[in-house]
Amino acid sequence: MGQVTIYLDNETEKKMVNIVKKRGLSKSKWIADLIKDKTTNTWPESIIKLAGKWKDMPDAEEVRKDMGVDHKREPI
Repeated sequence: MGQVTIYLDNETEKKMVNIVKKRGLSKSKWIADLIKDKTTNTWPESIIKLAGKWKDMPDAEEVRKDMGVDHKREPI
């Protein structure tokens, strides 16, 4: 398991301490959870469940039908 040292200004540390106390977490667990959340590559389950909920929402093909053709991109 990796270890990381971070430096926080006093105000940020106070905010973190208040949050971890309210949630009953250690500072390390809270920070690790934040990093996991910010580096995830999948949508949260609550968002995935929204798919298809709006019956009158046009699909991607319908939205794009009048957009025309993209121009060829310039090489880098």
